[in-house]
Amino acid sequence: MRKEFTKRTLRLWDESIPKGLRERIELRQRRRGFLKAASIIPAALLLTACDAADSPSTKNTESPILQQAPWDTFRAVQNHLFPKDADSPGANDINATAYLKSVLELPGTDDADKKFIRDGVNWTNDLSQQMFEQYFAQLSENKKEQVLQRIAKSSAGESWLSLLLLYIFEALIADPIYGGNTDKIGWQWLEHIPGFPLPPENKRYYLLR
Repeated sequence: MRKEFTKRTLRLWDESIPKGLRERIELRQRRRGFLKAASIIPAALLLTACDAADSPSTKNTESPILQQAPWDTFRAVQNHLFPKDADSPGANDINATAYLKSVLELPGTDDADKKFIRDGVNWTNDLSQQMFEQYFAQLSENKKEQVLQRIAKSSAGESWLSLLLLYIFEALIADPIYGGNTDKIGWQWLEHIPGFPLPPENKRYYLLR
């Protein structure tokens, strides 16, 4: 019975994909392919699976609001997709959740994308409850992997995880004034030397439109 509920959840999620979203995701993934081809991000990292009007501070990784729903689930998924190891920063180190929150609150972000990304948290927690009777953020790493592997088998779930990965990569390489790349840690890891001068906060691109 639980297996049937899981299949139904994934089927309903597939039916929820907004028109045109899959094409937009594929377009964004070309940037990911470009980064891979240019060796800016190691190929192994790209295969890892085991802008509000005011951008958040690059020091707010431990902001209380990020400990609350839905951000606690976003954070748990991001940390699993992009874990820290001895030689590289993880999603938490690059402030990926705060960056995603900034993007979702930016007026210029497509409304269908915003809804789809936010709804993904509900679908993920529903599936997690069906499989293990716990919310995703409460699961062990092994159980999180099982949930994400199941999610990835659906078209909508794969699209959702792809979007989250793309925004993680943006947080990794973006100028810190946009909320990610804390203390330029992504640039340091990638040995990237940014152009100069770097823009001040009052010259962020969405304030110049």
